[in-house]
This record gives sequence, structure tokens and C-alpha cells, in this order.
Amino acid sequence: MLLQSDLPLNPSSDDIVGSLRRAILAHRVAPGSKLVEDEVSDVFGVGRSIARTALQALAHEGLVTIIRNRGAFVADPGVREAREVFEARALLEPRTARSAAERATPAAVKLLHKHIAAEHQALQAGDLGKAVYLSGLYHMAIADLADQATIAAMISTLVARSSLIVALYWRRPQALCESHVHHALTDAIAAHDGARAEDLMKGHLVDLLANLDLREKLQIGGSLCDILRQA
Repeated sequence: MLLQSDLPLNPSSDDIVGSLRRAILAHRVAPGSKLVEDEVSDVFGVGRSIARTALQALAHEGLVTIIRNRGAFVADPGVREAREVFEARALLEPRTARSAAERATPAAVKLLHKHIAAEHQALQAGDLGKAVYLSGLYHMAIADLADQATIAAMISTLVARSSLIVALYWRRPQALCESHVHHALTDAIAAHDGARAEDLMKGHLVDLLANLDLREKLQIGGSLCDILRQA
């Protein structure tokens, strides 16, 4: 999680987008929370126009919803959308995993292991929100490895929405992408075993959806200023 002090002296809208994105995907800002332009400006020490540009960029990514005459809010996906997002991932990611296995290089496999290590460290520290965020980075790394830019962009958006969905509907830590599943996926990719990588990804996404309780929502509190300035 980036603190204000970790940003450049005069942060750009891209810097602010990155910081807010991490706060949202690590579940430090609750789905449905209002993001007030003035508050964002004060937190990051920028003008309202820069804050507005950052919020519009997050809206383009699907992480923020902008409602006319009401303002910007962190996206709050419902049960129907939750199912649709995972159904879409189940259609795209297994074939992407196969393509990634066909194109894997030692450097790419090393990067996947690095993502797994970071995720496992977050789980050991009990930071479940951060672990979900890092799990998303792992899945996006596989999409990038497949070298299919259009599909990778779709998966990136779906993974971002999935992180919000997990924040709302997880029922136990096992809803997270367990490290042994990612290890098995990485091993299949490293071995250029496309069929196994495809099957593992398909089963993984089915299990992840099954571990969500699509009835109750986890409530996350705290003001934006406090959230963004805490360690």
C-alpha cells in the first residue's frame, strides 16, 4: 500500500491512480465508498483537476463508478455480476494458460514464482486483502505471457472486478488463490504442458467461485484519509 510520502513530490494523475488502485484492490477502501474529489486532492496534495482525471481513469478500468450529480464511488458488484465475471474468466483464462505454457521462457517462469512468493508472504502475514491483490497480479502475468493483448486487457478488467467481488463475498481465507494451486499452474507452464495448464486453470476458477458466499457482504470501514495514510 502506497502512502502519500511514497509518492513523488508533485504526483501525477497516474501516480494517484496507482495508489488508489492498490487501496481498492487490497480492500482498504470498501466497495460502495464515495471518493470525494476534494478529499482525494487533499490527501495527495494536488489540484481537483488532477484528482478528477485519476477518478475518471479508475472508472475506465471498472474500479470506480461515476454517477452524474452524485460523484465517484468504488464499484460495488452484485451477485449477478459476480457470477458473470467468474463465468467470463472461466471462458478466457484456461485457454490463455495454455497459450502461456506454449510461450513460457525461464525468465517468465521466474516472474511467476516471484508473484507466488509475494502472495504467500501476504497470507502468512494475515493480510488477506493484499494476498487477493497479489493473486490478481499472478493471473495477469499469465495473461501477459500468452501475448494476446486484447484478451489480456479483458482479463485485467475481470481480475480487478474479481478482487472486489472476493472482498464482498469471501467466506473464509480458503477463498483466496491457494499457493499450491499457483505452484501447480506454474509447473505446468514451465513444462510447456498446455493441456494441463488449461485444466488446472479451469478447475482453479471453479473452486474459487465455489468458495464465495454470494449472499452476505463483508463490510470495510474507515475514512479515505486514514486509509491512504496508514502503514
